[in-house]
Amino acid sequence: MNFFRVLLNPESEETEHLDRKLVSSAANLLQVGEFQLLQLAYHAWFGQDLPQELVSRLFTTYMMHHQVPPWVRHYAHSILERHRSGKLNINNPAYHRYDNDYIQQRPAGSNRFFLVTVLIVLIMLASIFVASTVKKEVTSILPPYFERKELPSNPTG
Repeated sequence: MNFFRVLLNPESEETEHLDRKLVSSAANLLQVGEFQLLQLAYHAWFGQDLPQELVSRLFTTYMMHHQVPPWVRHYAHSILERHRSGKLNINNPAYHRYDNDYIQQRPAGSNRFFLVTVLIVLIMLASIFVASTVKKEVTSILPPYFERKELPSNPTG
């Protein structure tokens, strides 16, 4: 019956469970999921990652029984306070330590890509320069390099 009640009035979840609303507000500010915020709170409070054996128990108590541990509440309050004071940097890598797709640095091959790109551009510029100095009366700046004397004077033939 709880499922239908939530479908008919989705705001009731937020008004009945203020601690859950606090956690979801902090998670939305950081642009992470609620459970990821729980992981961040655990790491901030205990100084280590959430142990695997506590994951299902914490998930069940939070999602099914709507119980928010005090250390999560404290962490969510601190996030909201930093936001109010303007000191929250949502791009801080510490908030995205559990994101698989969060890129903290350039990919390893990007330096090689930029080097090869610059090398190709330099080779192209050098070949254009050499070609323009070798041929006297070129018809175009890009290959194929024909001189005007090599082209027929009557194009229709």
